[in-house]
Amino acid sequence: MIMPCEKMQEKIADYLLGILSKEESDSLAEHISSCTDCSKYAQALQNENSLLLQLGEKLDADMTIRQDKVIEAIKNHSPSTRTKVFSIGRIIMKSPITKLAAAAVIIIAILAGLPFLNNGGPGIALADVLEKIEQTRAYMYTVEMKITGSMFPSAQEQKMTTIVSDDYGRKPNTGKTTTQESYILPEQKMIVTIMLEKKQYNRMPFGEEFITIIKQQDNDPREIIKKIMACEYTELGRSVIDGVEVEGFRTTDPASLSASSASDGDPTSTELTLWVDAENWLPFRSERDIKYGEKKQISSATYDYRWNVPVQASDFEPVIPEDFKPFPTDGMKMPGMTEADGDGIEGLKLFAEITGRYPKKLNMMDLLQEIKAIDFLNLPQLIEKIDELKKMSQNSEISEEEIFDTILKTTMDIMRPLQSIGFFYMTLVTDKKEPVYYGESVGPDDADKVLLKWKVSDDQFRVIFGDLTTEDLTAEQWKEFER
Repeated sequence: MIMPCEKMQEKIADYLLGILSKEESDSLAEHISSCTDCSKYAQALQNENSLLLQLGEKLDADMTIRQDKVIEAIKNHSPSTRTKVFSIGRIIMKSPITKLAAAAVIIIAILAGLPFLNNGGPGIALADVLEKIEQTRAYMYTVEMKITGSMFPSAQEQKMTTIVSDDYGRKPNTGKTTTQESYILPEQKMIVTIMLEKKQYNRMPFGEEFITIIKQQDNDPREIIKKIMACEYTELGRSVIDGVEVEGFRTTDPASLSASSASDGDPTSTELTLWVDAENWLPFRSERDIKYGEKKQISSATYDYRWNVPVQASDFEPVIPEDFKPFPTDGMKMPGMTEADGDGIEGLKLFAEITGRYPKKLNMMDLLQEIKAIDFLNLPQLIEKIDELKKMSQNSEISEEEIFDTILKTTMDIMRPLQSIGFFYMTLVTDKKEPVYYGESVGPDDADKVLLKWKVSDDQFRVIFGDLTTEDLTAEQWKEFER
């Protein structure tokens, strides 16, 4: 593991340049004064910065200075072998007084891969890691997840290995033992789930919007890196995991959450850590912990990455045994994710018809809690279907299994638009539309009040009123409306 002094030394360059906060600066100064190693390291960096200034002045006076002289000067003045390129890089990039000409020479030396500047290897840049992943067409990983909290009677645990192909989609690694296999097939716009123990299968068509959601799931290493890069993060430096030298990055910014996680509401805490293999600059392991108070806690780890896995189209064709039967909801389309009448607005309308109000919140976690509280057996649509099934059963026209399957399918049909509310809200969060929902204070009779507002552009908002009519407002119109 990383030693405290190594963590401190990662910030000494910033400290010498005076760009740390007062609290961090005071803490680091106290450590340096009491630590011989860190004191020597700080002095070495000061010498290094002075060297850059001298080189800059010399280059200003004589632009014909020979590069080998500069390299020799750096070599002679360089700190101990622990000094890494990132130390020099920070001084070059952040110091407002370092001469540009001197920086250019140092950069040339770094790019040349000089041995004395490469002790321990250069720091890993996340942009470069992302670029390397983009060059891979197919990869495999294993993920373990555990969900606990008051919402769950018992801990939910799962472990699965998945193969991802940019060309063909996602599929389970059939070499692993599992009770369920799920295939995501973008070309067919279909999720195929094979339930091995039940000997059933389910095919669920989905729309274009869902493809975007798929790509932003936490396990996609490209999305993990993009989210870390978009947030404030900490460089953890080098460590060793399972005998492999890695470099770590961590963020606690809630903005790092995926769309599905973000739509669960505001977490009380979140932490995302990525470890990158220091040799090949590809992700080695990622860990995520999210807490929503006592309601829900999620811990996951993704590991055992394998890159450029050989695949072909036929590998992603689900093999459904002949004796497997379709699940009752086979062929039912995934809940919609748009504002359209058949999706989000239809869901809000149905919720109001059933409960006399709108959901209090639209994040998926709270919404599902409210949906679970609905007594579906007392809904007219289901009562009518059950009465019909009773008559058929008396005439021995239908088996108990068929009755159960029909009731399940009817219930899912009713629930579909209700679920669309949460999926629609999820897309607004994903697309950074800054949705604001007023369901706790606005009801079906509040025709002139805004139920949901989101940003369409810098100067335009879209609103749904309490009577579920919609309107586009300019920024000025919205300000007037707020008054």
